[in-house]
Amino acid sequence: MHSAHSREAPPKASWAPALKALVIRLHFYVGLLVGPFIFFAALSGTLYALTPALEKMLYQHALSTGTVTSDVAPHSLAEQIGAAQQYLGHDVLPSAVRPAPEAGATTRVMFSDPKLKSGEHRAIFIDPTNLEVRGDLTVYGTSGVLPLRKTIDQLHRSLMLGDLGRLYSELAASWLWIAALGGLAIWWFSPKVPRQDSSKLSRSARRLRTRRRHSTLGLVLLVGLLGLSATGMTWSKWAGDNFFTLLKIGGWTTPRVSVELDASESASTDPHAGHHDHSVSHAGHAIPLDDFDHVLTQARSAGLDAGLIELIVPGEQQAWKVREIDRSWPSQVDEVTVHPSSFQVLEQVAFSDYPLMAKLTRWGVDAHMGVLFGRPNQLLLTALGIGIMTMVAWGYAMWWRRRPSVSQPLWHTLGRLPFPALLLTGIISLGLGYAMPVMGVSLLVFLLIDGVRSLASTRQATTA
Repeated sequence: MHSAHSREAPPKASWAPALKALVIRLHFYVGLLVGPFIFFAALSGTLYALTPALEKMLYQHALSTGTVTSDVAPHSLAEQIGAAQQYLGHDVLPSAVRPAPEAGATTRVMFSDPKLKSGEHRAIFIDPTNLEVRGDLTVYGTSGVLPLRKTIDQLHRSLMLGDLGRLYSELAASWLWIAALGGLAIWWFSPKVPRQDSSKLSRSARRLRTRRRHSTLGLVLLVGLLGLSATGMTWSKWAGDNFFTLLKIGGWTTPRVSVELDASESASTDPHAGHHDHSVSHAGHAIPLDDFDHVLTQARSAGLDAGLIELIVPGEQQAWKVREIDRSWPSQVDEVTVHPSSFQVLEQVAFSDYPLMAKLTRWGVDAHMGVLFGRPNQLLLTALGIGIMTMVAWGYAMWWRRRPSVSQPLWHTLGRLPFPALLLTGIISLGLGYAMPVMGVSLLVFLLIDGVRSLASTRQATTA
């Protein structure tokens, strides 16, 4: 008689190999199909990181005064704005003014222009010591970037194709972190191949050497890859909207001052009695140029001490808004509103009051743009961009050397997973696809391509 325990139970099939095969196949598709978009995002991002130094040379005349002297008192903002208006030949009020942040720098007087696109302003650069017009350039966005950086920014963000082009950058950002973590998993669970004499390498050995270099560089850049992916998605169109919806639900949004005034309050007094003859029109009402100096003085008294500061001209029934715009470390982005008649500070928001998530978002975006830590930040982004482009190139080199080989399709590897693992994979995929719609749609495209290739291979094998 045989004991009930004399028979050995058949070993349970492990799903780890199937999961590894799934990760490898997904990593392959991300590299093959999304790789070109990641490469271009890295290339344009590297160029963007270099633009601050290039802009200082290219726009030196506009950004700096003729002579650098600290013993000459600057003219008032009213006089500087008047010089800009005289240059333009009209008395229309600017939409915003950025006083010279330091000796040797120019004041930026920004005007709305119907000929320009949304978000663009015509900036007149004024020497605050002698009122000389030093430049006339188009600036873009809240950061006020100059034409060179604006062009590269649009390339990086949308291929200069508008909202449709933003699909490319969101696709790259959505898959970059998946590619990075997938590569880490593949490296961790793959056997380590000893180095060989490079003079005696076969084609297969050369591919393994390239894979080792690809993996090593990926490990070195891992934190940077994850950071770029996360911060890049924060200002993407679809995933970014979902991200900020989450921040709003959690109460983690960036606090902002309100510029709206109560109608009764704003109409109770005439804000410019006695000096209407020195005022110019803006949004249907008159504002004296001297008010710019009064508002700046009040903002400074309220604690806004950053060199980089911006005064935003109010519209009807609105208060002045003054904000710090120095996004280098430590961040100076406090803002206040100032009443247009009494010049009292109505509301103030300090960076120290931001929720933690809002602070992290601010720091992450500024680091992504290369402004948080200045030149070291820009050099790090340049190295990271070059590293990403190198990894993509090595990935394509591995694919090229392995072209005749056909790996197991995604559908096959998914079918090898036990039901609980398959269910979990499906739930995670649906969740990520909902949060990052571009990723979700592209994943369906991967599966469709993989299914067509698998079907074609099956038919070819059947007819052979």
